[in-house]
Amino acid sequence: MSIKKIVSALSLTPRRLFLIDGIGAIISALLLSILLGQNFAFFGMPQEVLYKLAALAGIFAIYSISCHLLLRSFYKPFLLIIAIANLLYCCITLVLMYKFFHELTVAGILYFVAEKIAVCSIVYIEFIAIKKQSHTI
Repeated sequence: MSIKKIVSALSLTPRRLFLIDGIGAIISALLLSILLGQNFAFFGMPQEVLYKLAALAGIFAIYSISCHLLLRSFYKPFLLIIAIANLLYCCITLVLMYKFFHELTVAGILYFVAEKIAVCSIVYIEFIAIKKQSHTI
């Protein structure tokens, strides 16, 4: 299956998109708090910063999983909220990467760049889904 078909299929199933977003946020929260948080010297980002990012990812996970479980229609405004929140999360982490760039290790840079690619990919699909929704805000 091509990437274009995958994107198209996911954008037509907003509930599944919330689930994928929520699972991704859970993975981010766990990686940030456990793997990176316990090995912060290896990654170069201060531990306190990692725990705050993990908490933010945890909040996003609760939101997305709740939307997956509770919504049956009228997804557009809820998708818009999480898409914008995800973009803000990316902006915050990019600012933090800039602020702590001289402390970040190659492993830290690789982790955060990979996370931004993953989050921006889901945001791209979320915006396509928003565009396809027939309801208006």
